[in-house]
Amino acid sequence: MSTARFTLDPAFTTGEVNPRLFGSFVEHLGRCVYTGVFEPGHPAADAEGVRTDVLDLVRELGVTAVRYPGGNFVSGYRWEDSVGPVADRPHRLDLAWHSTETNRFGLSEFIGFLRKIGPHAEPMMAVNLGTRGVAEALALQEYANHLEGTALSDLRVGHGDKDPFGIRLWCLGNEMDGPWQTGHKTAEEYGRLAAETARAMRQLDPGVELVVCGSSSQSMPTFAEWEATVLQETYDLVDHISLHAYYWPEDGDVDSFLASAVDMEAFIENVVATADHVGARLKSKKRISLSFDEWNVWYLPEWEEHAKGIDQADWPQAPRLLEDCYSVTDAVVFGSLLIALLRHADRVAVACLAQLVNVIAPIMTEPGGPAWRQTTFFPFAQAARYGRGQVLDVRVDSPTYRTRKYGEADLLHATAVRAEDGSVTVFAVNRGRTEALPLQVRLGSLGLTSVVEHSVLADADPDARNTLADPERVAPHPAEGTTLTDGTLTATLEPLSWNVIRLA
Repeated sequence: MSTARFTLDPAFTTGEVNPRLFGSFVEHLGRCVYTGVFEPGHPAADAEGVRTDVLDLVRELGVTAVRYPGGNFVSGYRWEDSVGPVADRPHRLDLAWHSTETNRFGLSEFIGFLRKIGPHAEPMMAVNLGTRGVAEALALQEYANHLEGTALSDLRVGHGDKDPFGIRLWCLGNEMDGPWQTGHKTAEEYGRLAAETARAMRQLDPGVELVVCGSSSQSMPTFAEWEATVLQETYDLVDHISLHAYYWPEDGDVDSFLASAVDMEAFIENVVATADHVGARLKSKKRISLSFDEWNVWYLPEWEEHAKGIDQADWPQAPRLLEDCYSVTDAVVFGSLLIALLRHADRVAVACLAQLVNVIAPIMTEPGGPAWRQTTFFPFAQAARYGRGQVLDVRVDSPTYRTRKYGEADLLHATAVRAEDGSVTVFAVNRGRTEALPLQVRLGSLGLTSVVEHSVLADADPDARNTLADPERVAPHPAEGTTLTDGTLTATLEPLSWNVIRLA
């Protein structure tokens, strides 16, 4: 096998990592909330019904911004249902996921959950622009953020929350380009509504950060045209535009699946090009950032097949939906997607792993039982811990392999992040399924002298998973033989592996 190579130099950087790159997503979907983060009566539940075993794992995961309450759910969301005395909160039918929402866990409970995670956990609140509009968005903003002395802020105080929630980051709806969305709109319709909402929310608080809906995926027939039309209306009113992408091995094509980040990076670059073109056309000096606020491995065809069999007369509470069990192969792809986000830290300001618990999630729970880490937990936790600082410009010289979907793809996918103390972490994926990949990295004038750790996630069985019956089957292990000599890092990347190499 030929050696993969790249060079690192502190003079060549991509950008500073925004901590919000390690965000996640809590939607009222399946068991993400109920028996996920919230289960009164569970042996590990605290006085507010939050599962402390889940809290411990969320803290270990390193999550920052958390998007809420959807997702598709938000397009039927009535925020008033989720506040005040729990006994008075109404049950509602959720059209998005054909479920009954009890509203037992609402806005105050969500903010309380974030505060338990820690001060780094920031709310990212979505407003309903599917079935509602400007007035409802303003009412929610006032209830959540105004100190006191108005009907809505005093209502929050009366509900037991004296301190404002301080929500700074707001999503203007969700996936409004999708015909599956309740209240789906054309780009012209949505762009106008988003502009009106943004303008009003800034009247209430000029300091809010706003995310406008981009395309639900790069494969949407309106992709790019949607972004251009929406940004034409909203460019000077918003801060970020959203991207959503999910990946799975289509028709069993594992080689293309392993190269999913090729598509993700192209998606990012295409949205950047579209946004910058609109900015140039408007003669604006402003630069729109990207909010990749839904991303993950998701076996979407399995959900679509399941959805065909849903009994339309049945509206269950917190059914088991989208509970994908992730393999080592999935975790390697997942890690590669993280690398793609880091490689574009100059423009990706927010990213939200969808979702946090049970629903296509890194953390799984059993009602009344344990919580455990999926294989995808480990790449996220390591990136969130060690991927802080300046992203160095990495341009790989790598052997390639043939994929059906993307043509020739590099076997090596990598990035590197330099921390404030001068240490460097290399994140690297070997997409090769059968052979180890030799790696050499020239470290230039970085002043690095030692390998602190080389952690690898790989397994002789690429389908190995962590399950309720065997929750610790897969975990990272130390690699052997990694050296740093005369300014050159030498390592061997195991077949089908996610690697974290820390240098000091």
